[in-house]
Amino acid sequence: MIKVSSAEFQRNIGRYQDMALTQPVFVTRNGRERTVTVSVEEYRRLKRRDREVLGLDDFTEEMIAAIEASEPSPEAEAFNHEYKG
Repeated sequence: MIKVSSAEFQRNIGRYQDMALTQPVFVTRNGRERTVTVSVEEYRRLKRRDREVLGLDDFTEEMIAAIEASEPSPEAEAFNHEYKG
């Protein structure tokens, strides 16, 4: 992973675009990560995952067991008012 300030990114954009072909380039502003530059192939791979729909037959027994054994995080309690069970 490469982390670079936005000023440095602007000065050497071609260099960091080339680097992004093989690994993500995190661009910071005021020391905080703001954007990430990735290759087109990686972007498209991630977008395909957004649209992946799984049917019940796609789940293994191990996956189902893991889901059944999972517990919500404490932060999830903030949404309890939305449940009408």
